[in-house]
Amino acid sequence: MTKKTLAGIAMASILTVAACLPAAGARAAALDIDVILPLTGPGAFLGKAQQVALQHMETAIASGAIKTLQPHFVFHDDQSSPQNAVQLATAVMAKKPKLIIGSSLVAMCNAMAPLMKNGPVMYCLSPGIHPAAGSYVFTAGVDTRDMASVLIRYWRLSGIRRLGIITSTDASGQDAEKNFRTVLALPENKEMQIVGEARFAPNDVSVTAQIERIKETNPQALIAWATGGPVATVFKAVVASGLDIPVGTTNGNMNYAQMGQYKDFLPKELVIPTSSWMEVVPGRNDPALEAAHAPFFKAFKDAGERPDSSNTLAWDPTLMMLGALQELGPDATAEQLRAKLAATVYTGLNGFFDFNGTPQRGLNEDSVIVSRWDPAADTWVAIGGPHGIPLK
Repeated sequence: MTKKTLAGIAMASILTVAACLPAAGARAAALDIDVILPLTGPGAFLGKAQQVALQHMETAIASGAIKTLQPHFVFHDDQSSPQNAVQLATAVMAKKPKLIIGSSLVAMCNAMAPLMKNGPVMYCLSPGIHPAAGSYVFTAGVDTRDMASVLIRYWRLSGIRRLGIITSTDASGQDAEKNFRTVLALPENKEMQIVGEARFAPNDVSVTAQIERIKETNPQALIAWATGGPVATVFKAVVASGLDIPVGTTNGNMNYAQMGQYKDFLPKELVIPTSSWMEVVPGRNDPALEAAHAPFFKAFKDAGERPDSSNTLAWDPTLMMLGALQELGPDATAEQLRAKLAATVYTGLNGFFDFNGTPQRGLNEDSVIVSRWDPAADTWVAIGGPHGIPLK
């Protein structure tokens, strides 16, 4: 995407947001929005982070810090279970809502998606699903394939050629493995190869044997694609085996609480591709993107908290939907909301959204950078700019 195109997107976003602002002094009743999240169970670290983001957004809108429709989020706990997610979605749909937000993980979103064939709009907060273009299902964040592409490009341009890979056997892990193989099959990556590979069940208590086998293949970097507790199992095995190489993982683990819990067994160099949500990215300096960051970071600062990647996935989708509903009016149908979102161009916290170019998602690798966890700074630092070009 060219700078001229990005500038056009930024201007279009500004105009769209301006059109959605309420008249001075205008107030309306809060709009109930049902949100299905894993607030307990293995996915709770994601669900709770997204709940917190939405609660801070609700407060910021009520205070006037963000100008859009006032929401009232009604949270439902799917307990990290696809079956529960379906039951909750079915109950919510009986009220004939225009939209449903959630869930946070691939399995729950995939289980709920068939229910939305004729609406309402469902905005899944996991990047790992792939809705059909034109459908009522939208997905937050950058596609795993684009994350994989940027990570591989960063490593290739850094001189790495031999890779190990270990993925979980759940839906997220299977999706990641497929996407990394697709990316590595591209002509630009012909010199790179997977020399050692393994899979493991998310509830496995040890993967030491798998890591030892990968170590014997002499990889220069390791892809460890799992989220939450399962990736901790991988990290422990990596450190215990003395496999001292860069480890790349999903931005689903870009979580301060996790980094604190895992500090005694984190890989020496933990690399994470991520969207453009990070507050300071050298060389970015895009005024529209900076403006989109400001209310998010202020909302968390006002609450005395420090946001991380887990908080970001709910932010842009919700603001886009609120803006669309404000512009469409109170009698808007789910079909009108779907069509409005499908044509949206928007500058958000996570980058430049263009649903015309990337249906159902809006984001692509133009908005992906590469970060590294810095224990001394207790935060992530950018080491690769957009598309994974190494920063000097």
